[in-house]
Amino acid sequence: MEKNKALVVIDIQNDITKNYKEIIDNINKAIEKANKINIPIVYIKNIFLDTKYGNAFQEGTFGVEFCSDLKILSNNIFIKHDGSAYTSKEFVDFLEKNKIKDLIITGADAFYCVKFTCEDLCKNNYNVTVLSDCITSFDKTKIPELLEYYASKGVKINTLEKVL
Repeated sequence: MEKNKALVVIDIQNDITKNYKEIIDNINKAIEKANKINIPIVYIKNIFLDTKYGNAFQEGTFGVEFCSDLKILSNNIFIKHDGSAYTSKEFVDFLEKNKIKDLIITGADAFYCVKFTCEDLCKNNYNVTVLSDCITSFDKTKIPELLEYYASKGVKINTLEKVL
């Protein structure tokens, strides 16, 4: 295992299908490259405990399952019930147990879950890199300003080819 690093894949589930097809090949390349060099791969799955967003991300639905074209190469799958992956005690325990301090972030939605996860990780002294060509949003026009925002919070921004 490459010391202190993990690749985090956030919410590539059937309910987030808008625009994900444009990045799925890059996310899968990141997964394959991380796997090849023994960087642990972590998958985050969003499951809402209420219906404030309708039936999206509800336990037991098709929408909550990972997209069929996402490569699953590890059993490191953690459930979150809020925007930030850092709200998953099991995810935080995994990071601590494995002494992981450097996180490479991919996934969706850049305006919500990716953003909140990055903020929480930075606040808790993790080194965070977002792969700019491995994230998407319902509103892709906002991604450039989001990347600037991430950088202002201490997140490194880079591309798949430069990081893995």
